[in-house]
Amino acid sequence: MKALMKTTKSAKPFEVEKKWHIIDAEGLVVGRMASIVANILRGKHKTSFTPHVDCGDNVIIINADKVRFTGNKAAKKVYYRHTGYAGGIKGITAAKVLEGRFPERVLEKAVERMIPRGPLGREQMRNLRIFKGTEHPHEAQNPEVLDIGSMNRKNKVGN
Repeated sequence: MKALMKTTKSAKPFEVEKKWHIIDAEGLVVGRMASIVANILRGKHKTSFTPHVDCGDNVIIINADKVRFTGNKAAKKVYYRHTGYAGGIKGITAAKVLEGRFPERVLEKAVERMIPRGPLGREQMRNLRIFKGTEHPHEAQNPEVLDIGSMNRKNKVGN
């Protein structure tokens, strides 16, 4: 008689079924939302999660310009970049980025820094679409609404 064997099933890239999720970011806390989105992009919410395969879903985020920070982070959090020249480090606060031309970069950087670096991480980041308004061109994919604000009372700030 054959003994019971405990084997781990490894997902193959052609077996993965990708779904589409849409998230309304209005009033949501940046870090809490980014960690949930990063888990969905990696596929950690699925039972068939395999670390070396892109088994995550596609995520659409709308109203990215209306995200919130808790405490005084909007004024104190600084995003640094380097020009490439000696002494060329520049910084900009989170509040200025949200008021600027590309407010969706706040969410993009938050999620990007929660995804592993490398070719697989870059492939998973391509499944994230962020828009600053309510309009998006992905209606044909029939995305299902994911209400992050109702998951935990701390996920939403203010009214």
